[in-house]
Amino acid sequence: MLYQSETGEIAVALLGDAMPTRRLVPFAEERYLSLIDLLRGADATLANLEGTVRRPDEGTPGITEGTYVTIPPVCLEDLKWMGVDFLTCANNHSFDFGEGGLMACLAHLDAAGIAHAGSGANLAEARAPGYLDTPNGRVAAVAVTATFKPWNRAAPQRPDMGGRPGVNPLAHAASYTVDGDAFAALRRISERLGLERAKERDRRHFFGAREVPDEAAEEIRLFGQTFVSGDEFAVTTRADEADIADNLKWIREARRQADWVVVAFHSHEFGGRGLMTARSRAELEELADFTREFAHAAIDAGADVFVGHGSHTLLGVEIYKGKPILYSMGNFIFQNETISAFPAQAYSRFDLGMEATPADFLDARTENDTKGHPASPGFWQGAACICRLGKEGGGELRFYPIDLGYGRPRSQRGRPLLAGGELAASVLENLRRLSSRYGTELAIDGSVGIVAL
Repeated sequence: MLYQSETGEIAVALLGDAMPTRRLVPFAEERYLSLIDLLRGADATLANLEGTVRRPDEGTPGITEGTYVTIPPVCLEDLKWMGVDFLTCANNHSFDFGEGGLMACLAHLDAAGIAHAGSGANLAEARAPGYLDTPNGRVAAVAVTATFKPWNRAAPQRPDMGGRPGVNPLAHAASYTVDGDAFAALRRISERLGLERAKERDRRHFFGAREVPDEAAEEIRLFGQTFVSGDEFAVTTRADEADIADNLKWIREARRQADWVVVAFHSHEFGGRGLMTARSRAELEELADFTREFAHAAIDAGADVFVGHGSHTLLGVEIYKGKPILYSMGNFIFQNETISAFPAQAYSRFDLGMEATPADFLDARTENDTKGHPASPGFWQGAACICRLGKEGGGELRFYPIDLGYGRPRSQRGRPLLAGGELAASVLENLRRLSSRYGTELAIDGSVGIVAL
């Protein structure tokens, strides 16, 4: 054997959403340092960078209803200290500070020597894999997001025009099936409000057929949504075929250029019966239909592992053709409440004036921690997965529950420690329940969950 990588084995640590907004180095709790030892012991450690690394003078506030997540550049050094050496950058916060913020973020990642994927100066750069060399082989990651605004997606270059900076998108559309009575009412609304005539005028103008498509007799587009007549009420989703094809091309490229391939997928798009019954986002337990289809296609194209994030909660694990699909790893670092400044439009959403402070904004948004993330324990529980893979098959996933400090003061919560006791048991039992719907068996050994590959 000439190279160590010829052993055909690797340990990859897979983490969820990372929103570090303050220093991570000063702390010495035993369960904190034990977590860091786990991450440092892996050959590669990947997390989703849920924010924009920037100085105050870099970028301008974008258009969003979420948190404007500014990550100070010094936090990248702290992430490296923790053992994180690969960050995926395709998510809805990559564009919080526009093109300038996105490009500044990529420059800071390059300066810190952290491998990254998912955003770029044009679509080709955003789609392209990032690479990390490890003693046990070259790791490639393709990072994709299904949650983005139209102006967030990167655009391709032409011979006579440059591209547009942005994220690697997987566009998708939902259709809503309603019964005959509801469909007739929607048709009547559209006709009586002149919306059918508006579509006819657009078709006669310079809009393309994809922008104002013809409708089947049992289909109607109303208020930006597609409704279909049927026997019951249901929601179905479908990803854009061109985005799927182009992403699969780059996954196949990664397969040819690396020893190990990870596909990281960011999504807030949910499906299943929970859409009809869940009272809060923390109760949603299944991603949209197209997620599973894309995960399977990614593995068929050569991915060794598919890891999701974006729901901010743990979701189930599926084994497909011997390869793991982790639908969401939950939160890893959740410090989106200790950001030093927010733009004016964030304050105006809650009728706060120029005298308001960041704490005023956060108190108003959560009604003093009684709603949103602070009110739901599930957002403050995650897991670190040590994924051991072998080229000849086999291996295992080991899940280590994470405690992010639910119920603690804003100044403390959000930094990860290994969970213990009843919390660890609860997290693992929940992960076992969520995974069982995919036929996955998760064994529990103390405070560790184990899935054999």
